[in-house]
Amino acid sequence: VLSVVAQQLLVIRLALLDEKERFIFEGREMRIKATEGVFITMNPGYAGRTELPDNLKALFRPVSMMVPDYALIAEIMLYAEGFLEARTLAQKMVKMYKLCSEQLSQQDHYDYGMRQVKSVLVMAGGQKRDNPGVHENISLIRAMREANVPRFLSQDLPLFEAIISDLYPNIEVPEVDYGELQASIEATMRKNNQQVIDRATIKVIELYQTFNVRFGVMLVGPTGGGKTTCYNTLKESLITLKKQHPGKNPNYQDVQTYVFNPKCISMGELYGEFNELTQEWKDGIASSMIRLAVGLTGNNLDFQWVVFDGPVDALWIENMNTVLDD
Repeated sequence: VLSVVAQQLLVIRLALLDEKERFIFEGREMRIKATEGVFITMNPGYAGRTELPDNLKALFRPVSMMVPDYALIAEIMLYAEGFLEARTLAQKMVKMYKLCSEQLSQQDHYDYGMRQVKSVLVMAGGQKRDNPGVHENISLIRAMREANVPRFLSQDLPLFEAIISDLYPNIEVPEVDYGELQASIEATMRKNNQQVIDRATIKVIELYQTFNVRFGVMLVGPTGGGKTTCYNTLKESLITLKKQHPGKNPNYQDVQTYVFNPKCISMGELYGEFNELTQEWKDGIASSMIRLAVGLTGNNLDFQWVVFDGPVDALWIENMNTVLDD
């Protein structure tokens, strides 16, 4: 409880003010470092967090933050990734995100913040290194498409393409060839007695693209929308490609999945909890599966997918924030 934490912090603060080397904390004597400091970051009105109690606020000095200069940060990162025309590209990219936030529909899963900008710049650097002969504009456009198109709704895609063509007129961006993967996806669908629909195939390829740059991915859609089918199809396709072309592509690997519904169990059963009676920690389903998956990554190159297959809410997803943060 935060009010209890405030009381503990008050004890630490008083010890620091008295310049003590040892102090009594929760009935135990322990050493204290003079350089110890506590910082709280808050998003006003954020759904998953609780308001700070007054006795905790009283111990902290508020510091207001301002929105950083995205264009300058993007420019420096593009130079670091090896781009020569970094200033022009950074300004156009920031302009694109500004236009998207103004013209596209408002959705909870649309993100135009610093984290999204950073992932696009890292992707653009990867594109440039993989294709050094390709124009820098094309590398950045490809990265922006691969990062944004999978999350946009169908009615927003024409608007996004129009914004790209306005900012980069007369530039033809050659499509990336996913021939092998596409053929494997379609074969997997037929094997599972599913109809091969272009839109479904594209969604599986987009999931593959997203996995290549992110280690935490969320599939959003209505019940019966094909989310589980999408990741299962990709899983089977990658396993098939690994068998057909061993060692050809590092992204073609066997896939191990650990699937559970986070909403059908309590938070303690999900993440683990401390038993007050026995004074022991007991792992939850998610923490034990993630520990197992991490342990196996050192033994082979198989992909380990821990799948939270259920409705998303602020309570359980909040605890994954720092785990999925890049």
